[in-house]
Amino acid sequence: MQAKYEALIVAENNSFLLRNFELEEFESPYHFHPQYELTLILKGVGKRFVRSQIGTFNEGEIILLAPNIPHYWKSENVVKGKINAQSIVIQFTEDFLGEKTLALPEFKKINTLLKASQKGISFLGNENLIVRKMMIEMCKIEDNFKRLIYLLEILQTLANATSVKLLDNSLKNTHELDEGQNRINPVLQYIVENFQESVSLENAADKVSLSVTAFCKYFKKATSKTFMEVVMEYRINYAIQLLINSNKKISEICYESGFKDVSQFHKVFK
Repeated sequence: MQAKYEALIVAENNSFLLRNFELEEFESPYHFHPQYELTLILKGVGKRFVRSQIGTFNEGEIILLAPNIPHYWKSENVVKGKINAQSIVIQFTEDFLGEKTLALPEFKKINTLLKASQKGISFLGNENLIVRKMMIEMCKIEDNFKRLIYLLEILQTLANATSVKLLDNSLKNTHELDEGQNRINPVLQYIVENFQESVSLENAADKVSLSVTAFCKYFKKATSKTFMEVVMEYRINYAIQLLINSNKKISEICYESGFKDVSQFHKVFK
């Protein structure tokens, strides 16, 4: 399978994403993104794909994945018209607390945990039960600061876990990364920093020292999407966050999200 790039947008008043999914079946395709991902399966069974590794997932599973790891949860035993899949997902960047915060000595164990997550980690022991309760409680909290404290406590609890399983031992060490993914990161950063304004293929191609034609082929191969498809995905996801978390007019949201025309925004959003 060819992994697709997923654009994730965090609301302005948050430093990380917290989402509770209730679905007929898990819908995300085989994908990757530049955020760490902590997933709790509340309901559902099926196959779990992490890089080239295939396993099974069941209710209660907790998985931590490092950035840019392709993954996919495929539901099985789906009963049409019913909620067969439910999960809580937390996604955060390496610098969600600030550029150097995780380098502080107090975060030593969490740092070790995040490095180990390059191989994907499944938590099996008592820590699973503790974190499961914390993640469920976290979804009930409206105060963003308290949510942040919960996340730090969750990560520290997982960092002290004694019963874990590494999902992908094919990596020789936790620092081994896909060179192609590392090369495209400046382009993705360029999109993140500029999608609300104007972006151009020329500027993006310059980030990786390629011609526009070569860059288009390279970007499509790396993300399974065109450059503008990813830009539009960021714009739409940002618009969704504004719709949920603000009382701004649709026209304001349109322009703030990077669209130049309201009718185009309506068409793309639909």
